[in-house]
Amino acid sequence: MSYNPNPLYAAPEDWRAYSGVLSRRVFAFILDYLIVALLCIPAAIVLFFLSIVTLGLGFFLYPALFVIVAGLYFGLTVGGPSQASLGMRAMGIAIVRVDGRPMDFLTAIVHLALFWILNSVLTPLILLAGLFIERSRLIHDLLVGTVTVRTA
Repeated sequence: MSYNPNPLYAAPEDWRAYSGVLSRRVFAFILDYLIVALLCIPAAIVLFFLSIVTLGLGFFLYPALFVIVAGLYFGLTVGGPSQASLGMRAMGIAIVRVDGRPMDFLTAIVHLALFWILNSVLTPLILLAGLFIERSRLIHDLLVGTVTVRTA
């Protein structure tokens, strides 16, 4: 994959930018959560030593460790200049906003939170929506105003 000095911010009109995006999103999801699980290991070690320094108060963060690591991972990668996480980059996709503005940290976090909430309520339907909605958008994409496009 080559470096693009001019990142894509606006949603393109060409239908080819959305071809095969839904299956790529599924594989990117699997890769990203493997990366987040691996990132939880050093985060747990750091949290252990932080818990010793704070006389045990840091141990209360262990139940939320995965959520914190995933939030930081997606906020920094999707909200960064490439607008894609490592799994998305590997699959050749990126998230862009429909209004043409670049993704920021807060929008990436809201996108992730809505995905988790809607996935827990509408597990099979969240992917089925992408088959029927234009540009293969999912429900949380509609709510946030984003679309996933091919970069490769």
